[in-house]
Amino acid sequence: MSSFLLIAGATALLGPVIMAVLARRVLGLRIGAVRALLTGVAGLLAAGVVGTPMGPQASRTPLVTVQLGAALLGAMIFLVLSEAVVGGPLRGMVRWPGAARRRLARSRRYTQLSGIAVRHGLRRFLTGRSRGGTANPQEQAALARSLRLALEEAGATFVKLGQVLSSRHDLLPAVFADELSALQHEVAAEPWPDIARVLAEELKAPPEKVFAEFQTEPLAAGSMAQVHRARLHDGRAVAVKVQRPGARQVVERDLDILFRISDMLERNTAWGRTVGSRELVRGFADSLHEELDFRTEARNTAAVAANAAVAAGEEPEGADGDGRPAAGPRVLMPEVHHRLSTERVLVVEWLDGVTLNRADAVLDAQGLDRERLARDLFGCLLGQIVIGGVFHADPHSGNVLVLSDGRLGLVDFGSVGRIDRMLRGSLRELLMAIDRNDPRALSDALLDLVERPDEIDEERFTRALGRYTARHLASSGPPGREMFSDLFLLVAQYGLTVPPEVAAAFRALATVEGALGRLVPGFDLVEEARAFAATELSRRLSPQHLSRSLADEATAVLPMLLRLPRRAERISSALEQGRLGINVRLLADERDRRFIQSLVRDVLLTFLGGLTGVLGMLLLSTQGGPKVTGSLRLFDIFGYNMLLISSVLVLRVLFTLTKPRR
Repeated sequence: MSSFLLIAGATALLGPVIMAVLARRVLGLRIGAVRALLTGVAGLLAAGVVGTPMGPQASRTPLVTVQLGAALLGAMIFLVLSEAVVGGPLRGMVRWPGAARRRLARSRRYTQLSGIAVRHGLRRFLTGRSRGGTANPQEQAALARSLRLALEEAGATFVKLGQVLSSRHDLLPAVFADELSALQHEVAAEPWPDIARVLAEELKAPPEKVFAEFQTEPLAAGSMAQVHRARLHDGRAVAVKVQRPGARQVVERDLDILFRISDMLERNTAWGRTVGSRELVRGFADSLHEELDFRTEARNTAAVAANAAVAAGEEPEGADGDGRPAAGPRVLMPEVHHRLSTERVLVVEWLDGVTLNRADAVLDAQGLDRERLARDLFGCLLGQIVIGGVFHADPHSGNVLVLSDGRLGLVDFGSVGRIDRMLRGSLRELLMAIDRNDPRALSDALLDLVERPDEIDEERFTRALGRYTARHLASSGPPGREMFSDLFLLVAQYGLTVPPEVAAAFRALATVEGALGRLVPGFDLVEEARAFAATELSRRLSPQHLSRSLADEATAVLPMLLRLPRRAERISSALEQGRLGINVRLLADERDRRFIQSLVRDVLLTFLGGLTGVLGMLLLSTQGGPKVTGSLRLFDIFGYNMLLISSVLVLRVLFTLTKPRR
C-alpha cells in the first residue's frame, strides 16, 4: 500500500512537470516556474476530461496514449493562450492595474495639453482631421505662430522640443523653423532652501562648507537648472549649475506624453509618418536624458575643449598654466571641477564676461574687432566639426560669452555632437568642393555623407546641386539662413537620409549663424568656410602632415603588402597546374540559413500534420477491423492517436506563424 501511494505521489508531482516540459519544447517557449506548473496542471486536467468517458479501464488499454496526447494538446493550448495574455494583445489588460496609477497621474497633464491645443487651434492637426492643408503662406504663418505659443505655454520640455525642431529645415517649412527659433521660456528661480537641499544631497555637505562664498541669488534660471556664482576655498571663482528639484520627474512625465502624441501623429497624420515623429521624439528624449545628467556635460566639456585644441594645432594645456584646455584661437572653454561635479550639480571655472546677446555695449565700449571675433568663433566651431570630431551642438548667442579680456568663451555643453573619422573626411571634401564651386565634387561628397537609396539619378542630382551652388555660392551677396533649408530640401527630394550626427553638425552651423549675425550683420558663412577649407588644405599638404599621413597609411597597408607575394604565388601555381577554381557559398549568412530552415520545417510539419489527420479520419470511418475489447477497434485507437498528433503538429505551426513578439 505504501509503495502504491509513493508511486501515485511521484506521478502527481512529475506529471505536470513532464507535460510542461514537452509543451514548452514543442512550442519553443521559455516560461517561468509558475506558468510551467499551471501548464502541467492544465495538461493533466485535459487528460482527465478525455479519460472520464472511457472509464477506469482506459488506463489499462491502448487508449492511454490518447489520454497522453490529450494532455500534451491541453498543455499546448494553455501555453498558447497564456502567451497571448503575457506577450500579445491582451498584455495591456494583465498589466492594467499597474498602468492605471500612471494613467491617473498623467490624465491631468493630458487635459492641460489638450486645452492648450484647442485654445491655439491645433486640435485638428493632431488628430489628422485637417483636410484642406495649409498651402496658403498666410495660413502657414498663422499656424506657425500658434504652434510656438502653444509650445511656450506647454512648458519646458515642449519648448526644448520646439527649439530642436527650429533647426530641422529638412523636416519643417522655413516659416515654421523661423517662428520656432524665437521660442523662449521664462521661469521663476527655485527657492534657495530647495537648491541648498540639492547641493547638500549631491555634495554630501552643506554648501557653506564646500564653498568659501556662494551667491544664493541665481545669475540665470532655466527650465531644468539654474546657475549660481561661488568661490572655492582656494580663491578660484566658479559657476555652479544646480538641477531643479523634480526636473527629472517632470521630463519623464512629459516625454511619456510626447511618445504617445508621436504615436498618434504617425498613425493618424500623413506628415507625422513623413517626418517619422516616433524616431524624432526618441532622438529628442535621448538628448534630454543626457542633459539631465551633469556628469555627461562635464565629460562633454572636457572632450570638446581637448578636440578643439587639437583642431587649432595647440597643446591640451593652456599657456597660462592653470590647467585649462586651450580651445582654439581666442575662444576659451571653462575648466571642469570633476571632484565637485555630480549627476545634479556641475561646477566649472567662472568665465568673466557677458553673453553675446547682451554684449553690444561691451563690444562698443572696448572697441573690439567684431569681424575678428566672428571669424574666431566660426573657425573654432568648424575646427571642432571637421578636425576634432566633437563639437558644441547648440552654440546660440546665449552660450557665447564676450570675456573681459576681449576674447570669446563657450559655455553649456549639455548637448554635443560627435562625428567619426570617415564622415569628417567627407565633410572636408564638401568644404573643398564649396571652395572650388564644383557641383560634381559637391555631389560626391554629399552622397558620401548621406544614406542613399538603392537607385538615384546622380546626373540629375548633380545638375540640381549646380543650380543650388549658382543660387547660394556664386551670388554676390552673403547667403542667408535659407542656404541650409534649401540644401535639406534638395537632399529630401532625392530620397536621401541625413545621418543624425551630420544633421547635428548642420544644425550647429545654422545656430551659430545667429550668433555671428549679432557680431557682424550679414556675416558671409560661405566665404569663411572657403577660407577655412583653403587653410585646411594647406595644412594637410604641409610636409609634416603629409609624412604623418603617409606613415599612418603605410602602417595600415604594410601587412597586406607583405601577404601579397605569397598569395600571388599560390594563384599562379594553381593556374599553372589547372587547379584554379572559384568557390561561391550559397546561404553564407546565418540569418538566411535560419529562415530557410524554419520555412522547410513549417512546410514539412504542415504536410505531416494534414496527412496524419486525413489518415486518422480514414481509419475512424473504416468499417470492421480487429477488435481490442468488446467495443473498441484497433482502427479507433490508431485514428484517435493520429488526430491528436495532427492537432499537435498543426498547433505548433500556427503558433510559430502567429507567435507574439515581445
